[in-house]
Amino acid sequence: MAIARALVNNPSLVLADEPTGNLDTKTSVEVMDIFQCLNEEKGITVLLITHEQDIAQYGTRIIGFRDTVIVVDHANQRRRWAKREVEELAALAESA
Repeated sequence: MAIARALVNNPSLVLADEPTGNLDTKTSVEVMDIFQCLNEEKGITVLLITHEQDIAQYGTRIIGFRDTVIVVDHANQRRRWAKREVEELAALAESA
C-alpha cells in the first residue's frame, strides 16, 4: 500500500527506507521486483536505504556510510534480478 501511495503523483524519485525490514523472503523479493520494474519500465529512480546486504544487491549502485561518511561508492557488478528470483520461488512452491 505504501508503494501505491508513493506513486500517486507520478514521482521521478521514490525514497524507500528499509522497505523489506519486516517481510518474509518471498515478499521481500516481490517488493524488490516492483522497484526494479518501476526503474526499468518507468524510469523512476529508487533510493533504497537498507542494512541488509542481500537487499542492497538488487540496486545498480551501492553507497555505504559509516558515521556519516561515505566509505563505499561503486556500481553494483553483481546485481540480483528479482523477477528471476520470483519465478524461481514460484517454481519451488509448485514442486513442493
